[in-house]
Amino acid sequence: MKLSNLFIVLFCTFVAKAQVNSDSAMIKRFFDRELSKGQCYDNLKELCKGYGKRLSGSPIAAGAVEWSYNKMKSYGFDNIYKQEVMVPHWVRGVKEKATYRKSDTSKVERVAVCALGGSIGCKIEGAVIEVNSFEVLKALGKEKVKGKIIFFNRPMDDTNINTFGAYSGAVNQRSRGANEASFMGASGVIVRSMSLGLNRFPHTGAMMRYTDSVPKIPACAISTMDAEKLSSDLSKNSKLKFALEMSSEWLPDTLSHNVICEIKGIEFPQEIIVFGGHLDAWDMAEGAHDDGAGVVQCLEALRLFKELGIRPKRTLRCVFFMNEENGMKGGLKYAEEAKKKNEKTILALESDEGGFTPRGFSFDASGDTLKRLINYKRFFEPYYMSDFHEGGGGTDISPLKDQGTVLMDLNPDTQRYFDFHHAATDVFQSVNKRELELGAAGIASMIYLIDKYGL
Repeated sequence: MKLSNLFIVLFCTFVAKAQVNSDSAMIKRFFDRELSKGQCYDNLKELCKGYGKRLSGSPIAAGAVEWSYNKMKSYGFDNIYKQEVMVPHWVRGVKEKATYRKSDTSKVERVAVCALGGSIGCKIEGAVIEVNSFEVLKALGKEKVKGKIIFFNRPMDDTNINTFGAYSGAVNQRSRGANEASFMGASGVIVRSMSLGLNRFPHTGAMMRYTDSVPKIPACAISTMDAEKLSSDLSKNSKLKFALEMSSEWLPDTLSHNVICEIKGIEFPQEIIVFGGHLDAWDMAEGAHDDGAGVVQCLEALRLFKELGIRPKRTLRCVFFMNEENGMKGGLKYAEEAKKKNEKTILALESDEGGFTPRGFSFDASGDTLKRLINYKRFFEPYYMSDFHEGGGGTDISPLKDQGTVLMDLNPDTQRYFDFHHAATDVFQSVNKRELELGAAGIASMIYLIDKYGL
């Protein structure tokens, strides 16, 4: 090798190493500042305690929009605005009660129950048939099912280490159960809660919108402990009667908002990096993990850029989406407006898997872009966040994919996620301050690298 070529190689190696050291130092600044002077935990407390049951269309959700807008304004970002979106408005009502007797002479057994999101109200009583799949339901035949209450009791697979995989394997009972049972002539549906634990906390969640081809029947979730007990009692007395009373109902659609803030890029302002979560939450608790944690982490990531005096090359935009839980209207509206404005969103990141210890990121990308993103894991190894893999994205950012946007998720440890998901246990006290802050710093660090080097 000629001396001149050797010099070039050594010089390039030196520059590359210096650049890596510089990036590592900046990422350490993000983590150091967040872990010592972070604000996302206090923001989460304000959101949860002030605006806990913020289901789309509710006055509490409207209050959360105003809180979010004012919080963003207090940080002095370049641009803060609300994006109008019409959202569905379902209300739980004040009455949710379920009981049965093991036999005609036994005491009344009270069941921990909640309406599934979107269910009609009811006051019914009937015999119960337990099934674990739609195939078993159909095999019973309409004559046997007619007028009965169908009890879907397929548990999440506790041997599946991927808890979201276990959730996917059971959740169709909740999302499709009412329509499938109604088609067979049932009068109502009971669904085992989507949780890996045994407890007396029922978990709500959206059921598929009723279809016009079958009658609307009520659908409720019962706790996993009650599901086990009901199943045992049915094995001893298949003729027991289950009584269910709920006062849930649909109201007209309501005007709400996505809430958006951004720091303008100084070199490529037309290139936008979006990151966010959903502001709405089910009305069972405070929506701390789902998804209060996600929105405050993303807001904190943007705040860290401003506090540390980092002017990004590209425009960084934080979005609090409305109505992820029971309609996805916020995500659809955001993508619609982005397309209308011909915006160039190069990447969208979502945080919606709880405020637990962050383990890494996942990406909906391919080719050289995927390789570059996965190669960034070396910067996150000191923070135990090196699980980088293909397969990312999230509900609210998914409509952006058709516009050529790379999608990614923050992936925390989710082994405890379904202890809280859509249940009364999802409160501020269930979130660990340090774990939440690590996620916020991780998001800021990843956005920093993507902004600096592009895709």
